[in-house]
Amino acid sequence: MAAVILAAGALAAPARAQIAPNIDDRGKLVYTNEDSPTTRHGSMMSHSPGAPQATSVASTPASERSATRSDDRLDRIVRAAAERHKVDPALVKAVIDTESGWNSLAVSSKGAVGLMQLIPGTAERYGVGNPFDAAENVEGGTTYLRSLLDRYKGNLMKALAAYNAGERAVDQSRGVPAYPETQRYVQKVTDAYFQPGSGRSSTLWSPPRPAVRRELEPRGRVVFTNE
Repeated sequence: MAAVILAAGALAAPARAQIAPNIDDRGKLVYTNEDSPTTRHGSMMSHSPGAPQATSVASTPASERSATRSDDRLDRIVRAAAERHKVDPALVKAVIDTESGWNSLAVSSKGAVGLMQLIPGTAERYGVGNPFDAAENVEGGTTYLRSLLDRYKGNLMKALAAYNAGERAVDQSRGVPAYPETQRYVQKVTDAYFQPGSGRSSTLWSPPRPAVRRELEPRGRVVFTNE
């Protein structure tokens, strides 16, 4: 979150401000610190020793991909699932692009399977009998993504972080966990989703724009904040 502080005299720098994720006007995920003179791109948080590792993102060479975004069948599958669950098809595609590179046979080192890299527990939870089947996998992954968007009241970053690292990690962190893998994952998906030509629909989801308000502190300092 960002804040602008105005005062009559010179102000002492705050001792330490909390780093928080935001999406800028271009859809770029940015981690900002109030006491930083400039906006920092990319996370400044480090992975805590002993913290659980997030599910790894599948990384498949283009030569090994079984399907691409130009595949008409996959496009129809994505659009049908997205329409059923009121999720932007461009968001589902951004998740697939990041998760598996459109390889329906992808398997990660953590056992996540298929286009949307469903772990066995998630596949079972959403009735996916064959996670290698494109239609079943996308249906299960899109259903899960919809449930996360509902759980976090449309907060895209939290929903994506939970898709990668799990709800418990997001709830405990009250936001994107300080796992480098999860932070990279959220950044990659949002980059793909907000890039020109992605087909993103602003009617289904758009970056929140908190209103800036003016506050007067007891010491007479005027603060403009969107917290």
